[in-house]
Amino acid sequence: MKTGRKISGGKYKKSRKKKLFEKAGQPRKTLLGKLKTKFLRTRGGAHKLISLSQETVNIMVKGKSKKAKIKNVVETPSNRFWARQNLLVKGAIIETDLGKARITNRPSQEGQVQAVLVG
Repeated sequence: MKTGRKISGGKYKKSRKKKLFEKAGQPRKTLLGKLKTKFLRTRGGAHKLISLSQETVNIMVKGKSKKAKIKNVVETPSNRFWARQNLLVKGAIIETDLGKARITNRPSQEGQVQAVLVG
């Protein structure tokens, strides 16, 4: 049978629409560029700092945090096209002043970029 149909041919009908808290938010992408962040009000009145673009990264080196400038996005395992667009996402390999690093957090949800050095 066609999708959305009963075995008898009748249509399934939704019991209700989605409520506001059930709806998905806008997709946010953190780009490589001049620092740009934004405050969002979340459910329950809390606030979340999101990152729209970043140019620096906090890299963990032997248990200490160092700040470095991001030069380029080398590779993104989750989507190869995001590396071409210089999108900063979790798991992306970036080129920095200290060498290649892998992003360990979600910049679009946290407001900064954290990374660890790779080989």
